[in-house]
Amino acid sequence: MNANANQALLTEHQTESLSNKAFGFWLYLMTDALIFALLFATYVTMFRSTASGPEPSELFDLKHVFLETVCLLLSSITFGFAYLGALGKHRWQSVNWLLVTLILGVTFVYLEVVEFIGLIENGAGPQASGYLSAFFTLVATHGIHVSVGMLGIIIMMFQILNKGLTPSVNSRLFRLGLFWHFLDIVWIGIFSIVYLPVFI
Repeated sequence: MNANANQALLTEHQTESLSNKAFGFWLYLMTDALIFALLFATYVTMFRSTASGPEPSELFDLKHVFLETVCLLLSSITFGFAYLGALGKHRWQSVNWLLVTLILGVTFVYLEVVEFIGLIENGAGPQASGYLSAFFTLVATHGIHVSVGMLGIIIMMFQILNKGLTPSVNSRLFRLGLFWHFLDIVWIGIFSIVYLPVFI
């Protein structure tokens, strides 16, 4: 009887601990959302501050941006499949979908770096104008977040393989999924505010 009571208390403690971690992570996401809101506001304010440098319409390639967008949005879907695999206790299915998500994330960051290098080589680096400083700060901050998310995916894959799909691991996978989907939402904002007006 005492053993059962202790087990019940332990389970309750673990459940409460996971709930607290989820709440803490939501708070973190809100602070991140504030940071991106400030970067978006700065970008919009600096949009016309080109200082006789390149205009936005001269800078971007629609096909390149479209490919970046497809990679990131697909990665959000594949992450969803990874979480569904975890819920179904299919360890390898979850890991394999995380691997696909990681490949899509790497492709996205690669495309972003190629875009940055092309802009800098054409004299449109962050020092060229206030507009470009705001552009690089906003888009690069998002890219750094995606890179951190990819590191989290690698760690998560090792945890799933080594520890299995325990409640604790599933909870971490859920929070990582929130982070990854949050980055997708931010990218939709970047696409709509930074790139789309240039192509319309």
